[in-house]
Amino acid sequence: MKASWYSRNGDANDVLQVGELPTPEPGPGEVRVRLLTSGVNPSDVKSRRAKPVTDPLVVPHSDGAGVIDRVGAGVPASRVGERVWVWNGQWQRALGTACEYIALPEAQAVRLPDQTDFAAGACLGIPAFTAVQAVTWAERLAGDLRGQSVLVTGASSAVGHYITQLVTLAGGRVIGTVGSEAKAAHARAAGMQEAIFYKTESVPERVKALTRGQGVSVIIDMDFSSTAGWAAEALKPHGQVVCYGSNALQQTFEYRPWLFNSLGVKFFLVYELSPADRALAVARLTALLAQGALQHSIGPRFSLDQMVQAHQAVEAGQSIGNVVVDIAPN
Repeated sequence: MKASWYSRNGDANDVLQVGELPTPEPGPGEVRVRLLTSGVNPSDVKSRRAKPVTDPLVVPHSDGAGVIDRVGAGVPASRVGERVWVWNGQWQRALGTACEYIALPEAQAVRLPDQTDFAAGACLGIPAFTAVQAVTWAERLAGDLRGQSVLVTGASSAVGHYITQLVTLAGGRVIGTVGSEAKAAHARAAGMQEAIFYKTESVPERVKALTRGQGVSVIIDMDFSSTAGWAAEALKPHGQVVCYGSNALQQTFEYRPWLFNSLGVKFFLVYELSPADRALAVARLTALLAQGALQHSIGPRFSLDQMVQAHQAVEAGQSIGNVVVDIAPN
């Protein structure tokens, strides 16, 4: 099969290769998916740059979509021909979705509704899954979001775009941080009501101004290393931070305002959801897709031969929408 891979860490144009690898066969309890699209996420390029390579080669990317073409022992033959999207394709395993075929446990290949195209399917495993779990935690910690103000950092990002929609669908008011007018327009189209331009404005001061001094009930955060220093100023008493990422491994913040305002932080990693949370998120996302309730933002698209450019597009951070690699014609 045709695939892209790397055998050492480094810049995309130095380490990414495209060529032929053996086509995998599904083992017991597995399905083989003929991939049509592969999603490129920031975690994919970070892994290529710095995550130690312990296998002879790594086929990158955890997200993708395609059609099941073969099943292993114990899997119903009726699944052959099923349109699916996959999650954790390259989590704790070497062979991800930047290739023509992937074999993985059948639970990791989820039926893709007929009205959802394969490009959108390549955006579900990390961006949409993370958004669903983040909003689920916000609801658990802060209750019904209807009428509540929620600050979404990076509201125009791949994950933030879905979060903004989900909070809006739940009846919440989204205040979002964005980096440009174009990104603000993108987030407003998803339901964001108020924009904070974090490069030129004080986020906590603007939050207080937009909430009549009260602060928001929840911050759904993509980078705790940036948010930790001001979050306590932007939250109302008993407010919560739900965080799914950080650009630095260590942060410091002043403890007293967190304690005296009874503030909380919930961290989660989308790759390591509990089985119960995973099942709940799959069911919630499946229902939303079936209802056609979500906008999918597809950004630049590349071919498998253009894998270097696809990774460079993600690293540049200027694209609006998910970067998608077309493995084969849909």
